[in-house]
Amino acid sequence: MAEEKLARLFTSWSGTQPASIEKLPGSGSNRVYFRLRGSGLSAIGAWNDDIRENDAFVSFTRHFHKNGFPVAEVLSYNCENRVYLITDLGDTTLYQLLSVARAPNASFPSEILDLYKKALQWLPEFQITAGAGIDYAKCYPRNAFDRQSMVWDLNYFKYYFLKLAGVPYDEQALEDDFQKFCGLLLEARSEYFLYRDFQSRNIMIFEGQPWFIDYQGGRKGALQYDVASLLFDGKADLPPQVRTELLNFYLEHLSSRFNLKPEIFLKSYPAFILIRILQALGAYGFRGFYEKKTHFLQSIPFALNNLRFLRTSNQLDFGLDSLMRVIDLIVDENGIYCKQLIKIAEDNKEFIFKPTESATPVLIVRINSFSYKKAIPGDQTGNGGGFVFDCRALPNPGRFEQYMEKTGKDLDVIHFLQEELSVKSFLDNVFSLVDQSVSTYTSRGFENLMVSFGCTGGRHRSVYCAEQLARRIQAYPQVKVVLRHIEQE
Repeated sequence: MAEEKLARLFTSWSGTQPASIEKLPGSGSNRVYFRLRGSGLSAIGAWNDDIRENDAFVSFTRHFHKNGFPVAEVLSYNCENRVYLITDLGDTTLYQLLSVARAPNASFPSEILDLYKKALQWLPEFQITAGAGIDYAKCYPRNAFDRQSMVWDLNYFKYYFLKLAGVPYDEQALEDDFQKFCGLLLEARSEYFLYRDFQSRNIMIFEGQPWFIDYQGGRKGALQYDVASLLFDGKADLPPQVRTELLNFYLEHLSSRFNLKPEIFLKSYPAFILIRILQALGAYGFRGFYEKKTHFLQSIPFALNNLRFLRTSNQLDFGLDSLMRVIDLIVDENGIYCKQLIKIAEDNKEFIFKPTESATPVLIVRINSFSYKKAIPGDQTGNGGGFVFDCRALPNPGRFEQYMEKTGKDLDVIHFLQEELSVKSFLDNVFSLVDQSVSTYTSRGFENLMVSFGCTGGRHRSVYCAEQLARRIQAYPQVKVVLRHIEQE
């Protein structure tokens, strides 16, 4: 279906049908890319089901291109069909060049170092020059790297890396440290454009120069985050001396071009390195442990090496004792958790944490959708009932004729609800409450928890919310999910 939509878009743009459509290798996102060729023309086509993310990418790209930045041009965009065409920048990324050019036990290739410096010359232009005219209303999912964004990233690390890898932690103490850590990060100036994923795989090398892609997650934020993203990019594995040289190069350019003081930048820099690495570990855990894309597990040792470097060089002295205890567990090369993670990465095999006989018993989480026209589901375990969430205040797809006979499991109903900010806010609050109970219940050996979602007919909103929670909870070790859609039975 994506190919058909892109073929029509290519024909509309070029006036000719594509002679070939080649699907390109996948990445860490759910976007699907194709190369379309016809009548001497070539374009990259993308399909992405997330309309707001598409809007952000297209808006940013048009702004950057208009101002002469080295980004692809948006050739055509069909918002309704969730497809767009951009200019073809080839297949070579900075990471690929680095992988080919780097020789074991040799000095860092000078031609690669020059490309990194060219990229770092462009970075402040994105952050400051272009950032001044960005339409931040298009940012998705948030318009700033604020406390909420930081908490999301830290919980990403906690639930998709620590939890799925079986690394123990004190839930409340770690949460307290997360809040303190966010306070430290928020002390940095944050009126700039934060690229968000400024790393070697998102820098194309085209006609010998760096070109930039994948900034659709951009938002307002601090300068330090993007520099940390590039210099502590996991599998790029830049040597410390190269990192230092490139950091100094960036700071000199920042100082001369924009008159910003390096010492102010450096004050907060280690904290942004840390949150970027923790976010990356969360991504490796989500893609590797949860989604079973096991090649992401190969990046874990590089992230652990970066954490170990920061820890041993005393750059993480933030007074966050609980967080540091967790970091020490995963970077200690003689410890069981570090050894297990390294082995998983080396084997590059599917990893499922399996509790031993002495581990905490399995927690059964019963998740229900129901109709308030009938009755709230009763508890059969003697545990007291757990949570009941009322979805009736959410936008109702059932009011629209095209959705009436469908349910919250149908794709177009899912799209309808995903695009409503009130639904996302509602689920964020649900996740926060249920996550806390699940963590406490598993640590204390409880065996049952029930969560029920009700709406008017028990067909759309409650079903969608129950499905979203089930998907999240079933990723946790030592948890079994029993999902029921009562009105559909």
